Amino acid sequence: MTIQETQDLHDGLDPAASLASIAYERIKTKLIMLDIRPGSPINDGALAAELGVGRTPVREALKRLETDHLVVSYSRRGTFATTVDVTELGAISDIRQLLEPHAARRAAENATPRLRAELRDAAEKIRHLEIADGDRNNFLREDMSVHHLIYRASANAHLENVLIRYDNLATRIWCLVIDKLPDLVEHIRDHAFLLEAIADGDGDSAAQLALDHVTRFDQAIRRFL
Repeated sequence: MTIQETQDLHDGLDPAASLASIAYERIKTKLIMLDIRPGSPINDGALAAELGVGRTPVREALKRLETDHLVVSYSRRGTFATTVDVTELGAISDIRQLLEPHAARRAAENATPRLRAELRDAAEKIRHLEIADGDRNNFLREDMSVHHLIYRASANAHLENVLIRYDNLATRIWCLVIDKLPDLVEHIRDHAFLLEAIADGDGDSAAQLALDHVTRFDQAIRRFL
């Protein structure tokens, strides 16, 4: 499906705003997965052609991505993908170790019945993940989707937005060492217990499991930096 075909599904939305949002999501994924290499210049014309949109939606997307710390713009020099500074891992982990357990607890308290069913479905799916099911980038996307589901279930849009930003930054660091991690599938399967605790409304267990997960992530990355 092209960007324009996707746009056609967004009835009732402002066309320019919707195209900018779609461009934002697509470019953001490229930056997080390092498909756009850290420090690389960003050619808005080339991106527009690749995504099948005009330059205006791409430029609007890049403005949003700058607030996410994924791109940086310099006068007379242009826009670049931000570098991945591994020295920031400690600061990122510090924030996530505080907020991820809080989000998990709030999700356990606030998730709607529909979201609890979605959480259980996600737990069942990741329990059966195998390396043959996809490449490592697909597993990273699976990891991100699980985290974003938890954030959404917390029913706090501000908390969700903050955590998505820091999860994105953490994932970029993860991408640097992903080929060195032997237990990637197990790392993602660990989410099953967390998702079920949230679906069961067990806030204490959910918070502890979320903290354990973020801490193990930090420890695993540090072994290879």
